Amino acid sequence: MTSTPRFQLRRTLTVAALSLLGLGASVSSHAQAWPSKPIRIVVGFAPGGTTDAMARLVAQSLTESLGQSVVIDNKPGASGNIAAAEVARATPDGHTLFISPTSVETVNPHLIKSNLLPSRDLTPVSGIGKSQMYLVTKPQSTAKDVRELVAQAKSGKLAYASAGAGTPPHLACELFKQATGTNILHVPYKGAAPALQDVLAGQADMVCDPGIAFPHIRTGKVKLLAVVSEKRSPFFPDVPTVAEQGFKGANLDIWFGMWTPNGTPAEVIARLNREVAKALASPTLKARYADLGGENVSMDTAEFKALLANEGKVLGALIRDQKITVE
Repeated sequence: MTSTPRFQLRRTLTVAALSLLGLGASVSSHAQAWPSKPIRIVVGFAPGGTTDAMARLVAQSLTESLGQSVVIDNKPGASGNIAAAEVARATPDGHTLFISPTSVETVNPHLIKSNLLPSRDLTPVSGIGKSQMYLVTKPQSTAKDVRELVAQAKSGKLAYASAGAGTPPHLACELFKQATGTNILHVPYKGAAPALQDVLAGQADMVCDPGIAFPHIRTGKVKLLAVVSEKRSPFFPDVPTVAEQGFKGANLDIWFGMWTPNGTPAEVIARLNREVAKALASPTLKARYADLGGENVSMDTAEFKALLANEGKVLGALIRDQKITVE
C-alpha cells in the first residue's frame, strides 16, 4: 500500500516529536546525574590556614552527601586571585568550585592589578561561615579597655601588627584607627601567625586577630580588649565590642564563601547551596569550626550576593580614604 503525502508528513512529525521527548529526557537525566565525577575545590591559600581548614570540612561533608569524592586543590598566591582565575577558566559543569574569603571579590580589585574581576568572572553560590576579629594587645600593655588604649595612642606612639597589607586583619585595624581617630603605625607581616608572634614577644603593641590567638588569650599571654565586630563573640561573651566601648564603625568579620565558573547550571548551584546549608547545620561541623575560631553561618545565594555588594562598597571606600596600597 502506498503512503499518502499526508500520512508521510504525520509520520515525520510524530518521529520528530518522539525524538525531542527523548532529548528532553536525556538532558533531564544528565542534570540529575550531577555530580558524575569527582569535584575539585580550588583554595587560594596554603594548607593549614583557616580557609583551607573550612574548605576541607565542607569537602568532607559534600563527599558524604553527594556520593562523589570532593578534593581540595591548594593554589596559593596573589591573595586568592591565582585560584580564582583558574576556576573562572574551568568548564562550568559543577565539578570545579572555588572557596575563599570574600576579600577576593571585595578587596582585591581595589589593591591588585589583574585581568580577573571576580564579581564579573565568577558566580557566587553560598556563604560557608565567618570569623570575627579580636583586638589583642601585648602582655605588657597597661590598657584595661579600648578607651585607655586610645588615650595611650593619642599621647604616644603605638604600632600594630597585621597579616599583610590589604588583608582583613589590616583593614580591621584601619577601621579601628578611623573609628577612634588615632594614628597607630602599621607593621605588616607575612601572615597572621608571625604578626601574633611579635605581639606575644612585645615587639608590637596590638593586633586585630582572626582567632588564632584564642589559646594565648585563655592562658593570659595576650590581652583581649574588644571584639572588632557588630556583635560580641560567642567564644568570649563577656568581652564588649569596640562600639560598646564608645567607638562606632570598627566592624569587620571575615566571611568565607563558595563560587563556581560562570555558566554553571542553575540547578547545580541550587543543589550546592542546599548541600552546603545541610553540612553547616551539622553539630560536628559546628564544633570543628569553633576549634578554628569560626562560626558555621550559612547564607543562600541571594544573601551571599548582598553581603559581597555591601562589603565591597564599605571596604572599597576605606581603601580609598586611607590610601591603602599593596607594596
